Amino acid sequence: MGDLFEKCGRFTTVRDLLAAGVYPYFRAIGESEATQVVIEGRRLIMAGSNNYLGLTHHPHVLEAARKAIQRFGSGCTGSRFLNGTLSLHEELEARLAKFMRREAALVFSTGFQTNLGIISALVGRNDVVYCDGENHASIIDGCRLSFGEVKKFKHNDMEHLERLLAEGENGEGGRLIVVDGVFSMLGDLADLPRICSLARRYGARVLVDEAHSIGVLGENGRGSAEHFGVEGRVDLVMGTFSKTFASIGGFVAGPEEVIDYIKHHARSMIFSASIPPASTAAVIAALDVLEREPARRVRVMQNAEFMREGLRELGFETGPGVSAIVPILVGERMATFRLWRELFDEGVFTNPVTSPAVPPGKDLIRTSYMASHTPDQLESVLEAFERAGRRLGILSPRAVLRPARPRAKRPGGRLEATLGRAKISWSRWLETWKNGASRFRDFTVFPRSPSRGRRGRDGR
Repeated sequence: MGDLFEKCGRFTTVRDLLAAGVYPYFRAIGESEATQVVIEGRRLIMAGSNNYLGLTHHPHVLEAARKAIQRFGSGCTGSRFLNGTLSLHEELEARLAKFMRREAALVFSTGFQTNLGIISALVGRNDVVYCDGENHASIIDGCRLSFGEVKKFKHNDMEHLERLLAEGENGEGGRLIVVDGVFSMLGDLADLPRICSLARRYGARVLVDEAHSIGVLGENGRGSAEHFGVEGRVDLVMGTFSKTFASIGGFVAGPEEVIDYIKHHARSMIFSASIPPASTAAVIAALDVLEREPARRVRVMQNAEFMREGLRELGFETGPGVSAIVPILVGERMATFRLWRELFDEGVFTNPVTSPAVPPGKDLIRTSYMASHTPDQLESVLEAFERAGRRLGILSPRAVLRPARPRAKRPGGRLEATLGRAKISWSRWLETWKNGASRFRDFTVFPRSPSRGRRGRDGR
């Protein structure tokens, strides 16, 4: 008979990385000022946060959290199902339903629990769930918890998805296609127009995880479905509060009868304590800011494109993404950790990502940007990447160090926004954004939705 704990002694990876001085995880932050953090007494530029709109330190958000503590106390001490539902929770659900243009919404304690609850509640015996191979772990685990059959399709491979759908066309149960709107590691987008077309052809429902796209993509910040003009063809949307909304928790929005069913069947909500008052109030306040300060959405995309273009000019490979996430593809695990260490020593906080979060041999440094990053901070990050890349031999040592970029106040001047493979001037992109044309959609790696011209009818 084996010892259950034997595997723990064989796990030496952490000790090996610590010995090499490149263990990157669980770094305790002593102080935070949104775009800067203090770790071990050193101040670093935060280039690894999902605080996309920079709202974690917004005065309106902080004041709302303080008032909620004074009114409701520090916690709910119970499940939403029993004593843990506050008027704040119901106010937030009403606001989210209205913002997302859905009949109803339901709030969960974390984003991870949201996906667990939705999928395991809806997908039962005889049902089939179709899951992109690079979906977030919460989606994968939600599929595992369901009693249905799980079929994975290759990442963003619509031909593979269609083959799987066609194979099960005569099945008796229901069908659900689940994808991330923006994939969290590479920052690339799901091909929602084609997914929605396939779902309609083969009688499937569509659930989109908008965790990394709400507040960033779409003319009103509703995410990738709005970005592609397919809101009316997506059945359910899921989102988290730990990114754009600067708090903790998650939600699902969709038809009222479906939300009511999830509300009474999602074990991850029924058997979990509800979101604390301060966290709930912070989300409501963040939604206020999101709705009345649309320039933040423009600014975060401007900053991300500035960095994506700058890193590519230096010679780094940044992948196909067009979101606030900018990965630097390295490929080898130890090289990724060494690059992380060099950047950390240069005063830049980034996130090294290895298997199983990405496929083996696809290791990367994940950076993500905020609306509140300053031009000087972005320049400093680029300079740190250049110095680190030269020292490690990732970049050519023969190249001359890049001159400092002109720091015109954005969106002044002409920032070339590299969206997909096309370039337009920043002023033109901003103008079309304001005019409602959502020109950004034209530059994704996928064709526009056929329903784009009927956008006003979608999602209503």
